[in-house]
Amino acid sequence: MLRQPDATRTHAVAVGTGATRQQLPQWIDHLPPCNAACPAGENIRAWLDLAQAGKYRAAWEALVRDNPLPAVHGRVCYRPCEKSCNRAELDDAVGIHAVERFLGDRATAEGWPYPVDAESSGKRVLVIGAGPSGLSAAYHLARLGHAVEIREAGPLPGGMMHFGIPAYRLPRADLLREIGRIETMGVKIVLNHKVEDVLAEKAAGGFDAVFIAIGAGIGKHVDIPARDAVRVLNAVSLLHKVAAAEPPRLGRRVVVYGGGNTAMDAARTVKRLGAEEALIVYRSDRAHMPAHAFEADEAVEEGVRIKWLTTIKEIVGPDLTVETMELDENGRPQPTGQFETLTADAIVLALGQETDSGFLGQVPGIEFTSNGAVKVGPDMMTGHPGIFAGGDMVPGEQSVTISVGHGKRAARHIDAWLQGVRYERPTKHPTVTFDMLDLPVFLEAARSSEPQRSLAARTTFDEVVQGLSEPEARFEAGRCLSCGNCFECDNCFAACPEQAILRLGRGRGYRVEPDLCTGCGICFEQCPCHAIEMQPEPVPADAPLGPTDEPLAPHRFRLRV
Repeated sequence: MLRQPDATRTHAVAVGTGATRQQLPQWIDHLPPCNAACPAGENIRAWLDLAQAGKYRAAWEALVRDNPLPAVHGRVCYRPCEKSCNRAELDDAVGIHAVERFLGDRATAEGWPYPVDAESSGKRVLVIGAGPSGLSAAYHLARLGHAVEIREAGPLPGGMMHFGIPAYRLPRADLLREIGRIETMGVKIVLNHKVEDVLAEKAAGGFDAVFIAIGAGIGKHVDIPARDAVRVLNAVSLLHKVAAAEPPRLGRRVVVYGGGNTAMDAARTVKRLGAEEALIVYRSDRAHMPAHAFEADEAVEEGVRIKWLTTIKEIVGPDLTVETMELDENGRPQPTGQFETLTADAIVLALGQETDSGFLGQVPGIEFTSNGAVKVGPDMMTGHPGIFAGGDMVPGEQSVTISVGHGKRAARHIDAWLQGVRYERPTKHPTVTFDMLDLPVFLEAARSSEPQRSLAARTTFDEVVQGLSEPEARFEAGRCLSCGNCFECDNCFAACPEQAILRLGRGRGYRVEPDLCTGCGICFEQCPCHAIEMQPEPVPADAPLGPTDEPLAPHRFRLRV
């Protein structure tokens, strides 16, 4: 592939007896696609660079500037960063989540404390809900110097991370250790405290602001005609009971109705509870399922069966009448009138979750969507001044990482509101795409795979995926292409024919000497990660363009291999 000319490339201008330089190289931090895709706003490229150098604590500290739960996210995040990774165009995406998990586990083992960035502000913030969004907001507010108290209705912190994600994906000890580190910052977590009157608790506690993050912990129901039906329960209740060590009796054959990630978790869970057959029934096909592909693959690998393009019409005792569906030209499932009967001892409904936001109806100014989600502005504030909301209870996509991102964003807006100013999010740099890179030398480096427990061992709730070793994690971090960010490879320094580029020392980059630079652009062409742009210099308005008034041809372009 040929590297395309940069829009800023200009030509020399003939003035007097020779050409006058019209451009100078400038080192610019562009936005790597992994950073751009991360809902938590992590500076992934930066901490990968530190990790590949073996600077693990510095890497972890760079990571937790944005996300306080790396050991959790390294296990449960759905990896949008890896789906955007430019390295996938060459061999395979960098295993970002695996390195993140390694750093989180290393921090726990070494006992690294979270840093605090500011002195006490004297302000107090109430956070309602100890799920991912509430914990994230509390962490970032504490780092900003505010006193934070979390009030949680449940018996343990973590929200749906604790009661909605099976332990074979997220061991509870790892979750509670990271939450415990947040508490050591001074964040107070009050359990078994359900908030019923937000304004009364705000006033009684002397809080200056409130962040509500109660999640979406109620399973949605569907109207299915049922007579003398077998046991029917929703997936949220099932996973909650299992996490609370109160697993229900389900029988030998269990049908899970739904096609999302929770359906996959529920089916894998009932297998571990002893069901001989776990069957997922979903109304559309695999290409249109909301579950991530790797979730479905892991479920099938463990013996879960999936019946696509099927919907439940009626339940009579242990018999389920199901109808075959077909997709129309828009990819939507339509009934066919073809029916069959399935038999089950229990049915688990995995049709999504909704929030229990009714208690907020008494707060003036707060508005809701038709499905009960709380409306917020760009600053995450509700219609009531000083009351903010985020996570699964506000409109939008739902995931642990999105919720953590909401918590960070809300903390910054709350901090600004407490100071009587508005938080202005910095303008993002342009994202670097694969065609902007210049890789004249490329060494294939196979991705480090995380070991997994054998299928025979997956009968308990012990963690399935194991972490990378230190050499593996460091190697994996080293596969990063550093898209758009200078990593001091010295290509520009070595390529400059005028020796106009000066090294400033490790970690400080380079500087161009204007008196020596001719603006030829060779440094730009030799930069593998597109960290250099050729910026035009001012040109006299009356300067002639040259003998033909035509731009000069680009200096040269390197063939990518």
